[in-house]
Amino acid sequence: MAAQSPLQMLDARRSVPSKQLGEPGPDNPALMRMLESAVRVPDHGKLVPFRFIRIAGDARLALGEKLVERTLQLDPQAPDAVVEKDRQRFSYAPTVIAVVARLTPDHKVPEQEQLLSAGSVCFALLQAAQACGFGAQWLTGWMAYDEVIADVLGLEAHEKIVGFIHIGTPRLEAPERDRPDAAALLSDWQPHD
Repeated sequence: MAAQSPLQMLDARRSVPSKQLGEPGPDNPALMRMLESAVRVPDHGKLVPFRFIRIAGDARLALGEKLVERTLQLDPQAPDAVVEKDRQRFSYAPTVIAVVARLTPDHKVPEQEQLLSAGSVCFALLQAAQACGFGAQWLTGWMAYDEVIADVLGLEAHEKIVGFIHIGTPRLEAPERDRPDAAALLSDWQPHD
């Protein structure tokens, strides 16, 4: 197989559904290599407005049980299918990285820019995982925005989940999907008198 150019590698990026990610997951050196690439994002002010939480092994199942508790707290009549979906959310991929935005309020760098920097880490981590031979998917879901789950994960008041990056070995090749036409999205600005 011929080596791919950097642009071909970017064009080959696909999200692999978390249910299709299995063992093996990245070992610690591979994960650290991915994270080293992921942190090379634009970061106005050098605030490093992000951090990582690894969810692996039995912790994935324990988090699923916490999701079930919260689901039933929010809706005691939640259907069994909803409860089971929440129980299993983190059980498929062997490694899940929660990317946390650490926002510094009232800073000269607007919070929006800090949040975008953290979001860029999510995408960079997807690319790094694929470059290391793994599949990955960026998911959020209701739990990314829930204050109780944020507390369960140990987030502080100024922190937010921007994504759960599920990483593992793909059980199938992710199909290509329709992509937007970049030319149709481009316009040229011209000054008006």
